[in-house]
Amino acid sequence: MITANDLKTKGIACLEESLADKTEDIITVRGKECFVVMKIEQYHYLREMELEAALYEARQDLASGQFSKDTIDQHVEDLFPK
Repeated sequence: MITANDLKTKGIACLEESLADKTEDIITVRGKECFVVMKIEQYHYLREMELEAALYEARQDLASGQFSKDTIDQHVEDLFPK
């Protein structure tokens, strides 16, 4: 874990040191876990996995017929009737 004080005093060197042997770490503020910092490669990987999951879910919806051919306005009206 990286403390906010370490980050304040050591700057980016603190992050580089912490991430030298791992892809992510937690930043604590006053002993409480508040932030996550990660290597950009890890961020891109997680983002790609998020998009893959969304694509899989969309394909499942298409396969099961859970979709609409309505216009956006019609779809919103169906979701949030007045």
